[in-house]
Amino acid sequence: MSFAKENFLRTKLVSYLQRLDPATAPRWGKMNVQQMIEHYAGDAVRNASGRLKIDKIITPLANLARMREFMMSDKPFKENTKNPLMTEELALLKFKTIQAAIGALQQELIYFFEVFERNPELITRNPFFGDLNFEQNVQLLYKHALHHLRQFGVEPLMS
Repeated sequence: MSFAKENFLRTKLVSYLQRLDPATAPRWGKMNVQQMIEHYAGDAVRNASGRLKIDKIITPLANLARMREFMMSDKPFKENTKNPLMTEELALLKFKTIQAAIGALQQELIYFFEVFERNPELITRNPFFGDLNFEQNVQLLYKHALHHLRQFGVEPLMS
């Protein structure tokens, strides 16, 4: 288990997002800073905690092992990685301010950790990587967070 990655999600991610200028243009993709935060909280973290259930695994079974190997590696997601579950149209903002979106993300992260503290054996289904345990979800959330931070020019330091 990577305690550094878990610690990053628990204590550092939100502070990086709070320091990010909301007017920062993405280096790739269409989302602005607030849309990215709402996507990460509403899709990635809610799926990892089991709050957003997606029953279907869209990755072909023959590719699942390779996908998981990539997920567990330190290789970053490619720029402009397409998410087939997202439409070309950007989702409408759920929150009036970026601070409210960050607050919602904070609550989703707290909920994620609480769910696995109550049930350490919990498995949640990710539509791309299959059924994941706590350690695998932490790895994927960390990798996904770094992808979006890099999208807006932030290169976090691990310590």
